Amino acid sequence: MLVNAQNTINAALGQNTKFEFLRDIAPVAPLTRVALVMEVHPSFPAKTVPEFIAYAKANPGKINMASAGIGGPQHVAGELFKFMTGIDMLHVPYRGSTPAVTDLVAGRVHVMFDVTPTAVPQIQAGNLRALAVTTANRIARLPDVPTIGEFVKGYEASAWTGIGAPKSTPPAVIETLNKQINAGLVDATIKQRFDAIAADAAQPLTPSQFGQMMAEDVEKWSKVIKFAGIKPG
Repeated sequence: MLVNAQNTINAALGQNTKFEFLRDIAPVAPLTRVALVMEVHPSFPAKTVPEFIAYAKANPGKINMASAGIGGPQHVAGELFKFMTGIDMLHVPYRGSTPAVTDLVAGRVHVMFDVTPTAVPQIQAGNLRALAVTTANRIARLPDVPTIGEFVKGYEASAWTGIGAPKSTPPAVIETLNKQINAGLVDATIKQRFDAIAADAAQPLTPSQFGQMMAEDVEKWSKVIKFAGIKPG
C-alpha cells in the first residue's frame, strides 16, 4: 500500500481504532519527499521569517493561517512553527489546498504552509511571496528561498510518500521490494517524473530505517498536536 505523512499524523492524533499504523504496517521503502513553502500575500508587511515572527509577536492573534484541513501536513507544519517560535496565529481550515490558496491569493488570509505542487506556480507567477521552505535543505525549484531552519533552529517539516505492507509479509519479500524500490529512486527517468510533479525522490532507506523515520514522525507530531489541542474529526 501507499503510505504517507498523513498516516503518521493520524497515528499521532491517537484515534481510537483497532488499526494502529506503526504496529500493523510493515515499512518497505520511502518514495518521495515534498517540501512545503511558508508563503504570504504580496501585501503582507513581512518579507522574511524574522520579520514575520516580529510582526506576529507585535500583533498576537491577528494573523490568519490557512490550511488544507484540520490535521493535515499544512496545518501541523504551521502549528510546529507556532510551537517553536511562540507566536499566535488563528488557524483557518479549508477543504483542500485549492480553496485555501484561492483565498490567500485574494488576500482574505495572510499565510499558508503549502506543498510545492500548488505553491510554486503561484509564487512564480508573483501571486504569492515565499518566505521560506520547511525542509532541512533548500530546494531546487526555489533555490533563492531560505529554509525556516536557517532562522528557527531545528525546524523541519515535509510531506512524504512510501510503500508499506501487511505486518505478516515475509521479511524476504519486504527486502526484495525494498531493493527494487531503492534502485528506482536513483534512476534518472523516475527522478525526472517525480520532479515533474514537484516532488523529490526520497533518500534510499532500509525497511528498518524507514520504520524509524515514521516512528520519529509520530513522536514529533504527537507533541505538536498536544500543543495545538488538535482533535480527530
